[in-house]
Amino acid sequence: MKKQYKTVWLSDIHLGCKDCKAEYLLDFLNNHQFETIYLVGDIVDMWAMSKQFRWPDSHNQVLHKIWQLSQTDTTVIYLPGNHDQPLQKYNGMEFGHIKVLRETIHVTQDDKKLLVLHGDQFDEEVCFGPFHAWIGDKAYDLLLFINRWFNRIQTFRGKPYWSLAGHIKKHIKGANLAIDRYKQACCNRAKTHGLDGVICGHIHHPEICSKRDVIYVNDGDWIENCSALTENEEGHLELVYWTNLAEKAQVIPIKQAGKSKNSQAA
Repeated sequence: MKKQYKTVWLSDIHLGCKDCKAEYLLDFLNNHQFETIYLVGDIVDMWAMSKQFRWPDSHNQVLHKIWQLSQTDTTVIYLPGNHDQPLQKYNGMEFGHIKVLRETIHVTQDDKKLLVLHGDQFDEEVCFGPFHAWIGDKAYDLLLFINRWFNRIQTFRGKPYWSLAGHIKKHIKGANLAIDRYKQACCNRAKTHGLDGVICGHIHHPEICSKRDVIYVNDGDWIENCSALTENEEGHLELVYWTNLAEKAQVIPIKQAGKSKNSQAA
């Protein structure tokens, strides 16, 4: 039987990018049912496709599945990010049964009010300057290249997918500093609006923590981590890592947020 969730948040899928793990996401969607799906930005990677058009059948199947769900009883809300920026101009409009919003507020079943947005709104606050941004992009491309070949070897050996890129990134001092700045900027926005917390994506770093009494949740990505944020009928939030087909590899509940400021996939 399919597992049912009240809500799911998915971001940074990057359909059209060669590092997109569309097969894992499709398997996740086929094994669950949701009342509401938030697509928290960078769903289609228009940047990558402008450099080299790439659209495998699995990417098409993901879009078709989401569209199919929107035609049923599932509410689908799309919050465009920076890689699908052209869609931001349609803020407030509805296409079929999919509503486009730049940011919104989600109220959980246990009455927590959470700001939902992609997170590229804070790029100027987080960025260290054009040169550092360029270096960061090149370093990230290298990490994804290493990750790609590492997991090809993993597959050949019959081993499950594992994010080597995420593991390396956690040990880079500059990356950790940028992540901390980003978290602070997100929490400041939520606090300014008098909300309990924020749910975002953008930095491909799934995490649940509490920062100065503000809940910070990053739902991760489908490039490195294959992660989604879910809400059950009681309002409990969990990070789900779908790094094995048809198998829930790891779950991190939000109640652990107070215990750890680095709740991530190993």
